Amino acid sequence: MTRFLLAFALAVSPFALAAPATAQTEQARYADRTRDHAAIMAMAGTFKVTFDMRETTPLVAGYTPYPAKLSGGHEVVHAIVDTPDHIVLQHLLVVDDGNGQTMVVKHWRQDWTYQPASVLTYVAPGQWRLRPVPKRERRGAWSQTVWQTDDSPRYGAIGRWRYDDGATRWTSEETRRPLARRDATRGVPYDHYLGTNRHVLTPSGWVHEQDNAKIGSKDGRATTFVHEYVVNTYVPATDFRIAAADDYWARTRDYWAIVRAAWDARIAAQNSLTLGEVADTGSVTAHELMLLADDIRSGEATTATAAEQAKALIRKD
Repeated sequence: MTRFLLAFALAVSPFALAAPATAQTEQARYADRTRDHAAIMAMAGTFKVTFDMRETTPLVAGYTPYPAKLSGGHEVVHAIVDTPDHIVLQHLLVVDDGNGQTMVVKHWRQDWTYQPASVLTYVAPGQWRLRPVPKRERRGAWSQTVWQTDDSPRYGAIGRWRYDDGATRWTSEETRRPLARRDATRGVPYDHYLGTNRHVLTPSGWVHEQDNAKIGSKDGRATTFVHEYVVNTYVPATDFRIAAADDYWARTRDYWAIVRAAWDARIAAQNSLTLGEVADTGSVTAHELMLLADDIRSGEATTATAAEQAKALIRKD
């Protein structure tokens, strides 16, 4: 009888241990997701921003790296969606127009999704596609999708938050990206980037780092012309007209919510998007969609009227 009980205990012990291990794994994932969520939310707030862009290593004979470009301003970053598995951060750039007037520009937007089933990726000039994410790849991961000023897409990628060696950072996979305005407007020989993003929390705020290979065609072959390193630094600040950004968003947020939904519907209908790129504004829809928001802000148009025009523009383009 004793031998039977011992054998039975040995036989069932792996299963007895399996349940707590699974529970511990799920608890660890929940704890990691909660920690990740807090890290993403730390990027919301009011900031002094510095944009530092430098071409570093030329890889084609005769190519001269473009001079470093340093600019900046202030940004208000609102968490306009905040759920455990999905966060949307809207950036509002606040600058002085040089004549003593404050100008607010609806800037880029970053969407974060935990364990996403798909991610919107840039695949060719003017073309984006929803890429399915296998379960193994998305386990514990977050996607970051970056959108332009008119809420049309730029690029998306998968990555994981890490906390080792005293740093809190998220690093993306390497993905294709469209040219930024700084390059698209100056007749460069390359037509897209292959880039990696890293978001890092710092003792004085956070940084968005980009490592880009600038790629185009040379002699009929894909060619990397130069590497670029970008560091966008966000330091908490309150010594600027935060109220101007808040006022812009209060007047236009309902309009932009309808615009986001219209883009989502168009992308979901075909699991892809084809949209013309424009050097100055990013997309063929940007100028009109931004003007409609300005009309709402100035009182020249109602949200309902502007939103109907925006939806028609998004549908037809």
